[in-house]
Amino acid sequence: MQELRGIMPPLATPFDNKEELNEAAVKAEVNYMIEQAGVHGVVVGGSTGEGHTLTTDELRRLVGAACDAAAGRVPVIAGLIVDSTRQAVERVRAMADLPVVALQVTPVHYLFKPNDEMMQRHFATIADAAGTPVMIYNVVPWSYCSPALLTKIITEVDGVIGVKQSAGDLKLLADLMLLLGDRGIVFSAVDALLYPSYTLGAHGAIAAILTAAPKLCVDQWQAVQQGDHATALAIHQTLLRIWNAMPHDNLPANIKTAMRLQG
Repeated sequence: MQELRGIMPPLATPFDNKEELNEAAVKAEVNYMIEQAGVHGVVVGGSTGEGHTLTTDELRRLVGAACDAAAGRVPVIAGLIVDSTRQAVERVRAMADLPVVALQVTPVHYLFKPNDEMMQRHFATIADAAGTPVMIYNVVPWSYCSPALLTKIITEVDGVIGVKQSAGDLKLLADLMLLLGDRGIVFSAVDALLYPSYTLGAHGAIAAILTAAPKLCVDQWQAVQQGDHATALAIHQTLLRIWNAMPHDNLPANIKTAMRLQG
């Protein structure tokens, strides 16, 4: 398996003026991220990519286009944002022949939160059906998984390899890393605090700010890896200004606007 580490932007999903998926634009976005920004992987069908609105067919085409463009140069992660285990398995089967390296999967999240046993079974069923590593996308406020539950799932369920930790709470990220240790991978989605996430030991980031400013984020990651914390802090301050200037309501549209303003 390709290494999952570093800067992995959740790509915006381009549509044409007829609201049809623009696969040529998907490929152009992937190529830009790899060739110009130097990212270490890409994620498609996540929240920034409006994965919650895509049909199964659209998701398959999106992931297929991204895999074609990446051509093995960097890992491709496919997002699954659905409201039931059955829907997730359906999408897994629809993408079974595509060379994704991992799946980014939300908890069951419509209104009613499963108990811990059922949440663990949700991810176990998906991992078993996929035969592809699963990363928990811990983002849904009313179905949020605690650091203790995440650690239990990652250490007990074959195929669940880690978590993308969202919610903007660095304490939860720190608690998770303390409990999990080296038994799984943790990606930060705390957009405003990526630099301290890395210093805590996060394996990388999957966050909207990466899509808006990918080269800056790659430069920051590399600075941290090289121990150049003065540069990393300076980039953090620039990224924070960008993030604070960006309305977080309707974030996918605002990320696309930021991309468009940069040409």
